[in-house]
Amino acid sequence: MPAPRHGVRVLGTPDLEAFLALANRHPVVNVFGVHRARTTSLEPRWLGGEMWGRFDAGELVAACHVGANLVPIEATPDDARAFAEKALTRSRSATTIVGPHDAVRAFWTQVAGAWGRPREARWQQPHLEISGAPAVAPDPLVRRTDRHDMAELYPACVAMYTEEVGVSPEAGGSADLYRARVSQLVARGWSFARFDAGRLVFKAEVACATPYAAQIQGVWVPPDRRGEGLASEGMAAVVDLVRTQIAPTVSLYVNEWNHAARRTYARVGFVESARFSTVMF
Repeated sequence: MPAPRHGVRVLGTPDLEAFLALANRHPVVNVFGVHRARTTSLEPRWLGGEMWGRFDAGELVAACHVGANLVPIEATPDDARAFAEKALTRSRSATTIVGPHDAVRAFWTQVAGAWGRPREARWQQPHLEISGAPAVAPDPLVRRTDRHDMAELYPACVAMYTEEVGVSPEAGGSADLYRARVSQLVARGWSFARFDAGRLVFKAEVACATPYAAQIQGVWVPPDRRGEGLASEGMAAVVDLVRTQIAPTVSLYVNEWNHAARRTYARVGFVESARFSTVMF
């Protein structure tokens, strides 16, 4: 299929090998894109959106996941602007733009006038990763959750999401969809928690994973239990469990202003490898 103006076109299954070769240049930073490609073979009906590619002299040089999450992949600012020009030819489907800072900033600068004021923009989010043993002792009580934990786990997930994003994941009648997502993570073995006398006091999930890396989301401790070391010891346990059972490198990104979380991840042994940005609508 020929590429239109600016060399951008929708990728499909025949492009899978080229896409993976591109994204795996930085497989930890690009774990979301690699996960989506590997689980959908870039088939739009399975993606729930599209994967765009930018070509130069017939070679795939950048990509962009376009769905509820719009994610530039191996995109320079010039690539991001090209993707933005294509995005402006259609209505916005994304509720979040997220990825490496320079690409997200360039994309947003191009579309801001047409896409309107975002609900929030977070411009300097440290992207962290760890590929070895944690620097603190893991909490031995952290374990994978199962369906019997949902009565405690689901409200904790709602509380974490609302605190982090500023909007309840159940807003607009989305409770069933969000509960299904939490249940899916539990079924995959991607949900971890510690319980004290039946009460959840720490949790975290794997958002996406590949043979190279797993990205953590949803780290949360109830407000009245913070400051006890539950997060650092809990994350150390998650790192151990994920590295031995899912992927060799564990990553996440954190808000620049969340100094308590950043101190926790530093204690565990995470190191910064990139800067992300997130624009939310």
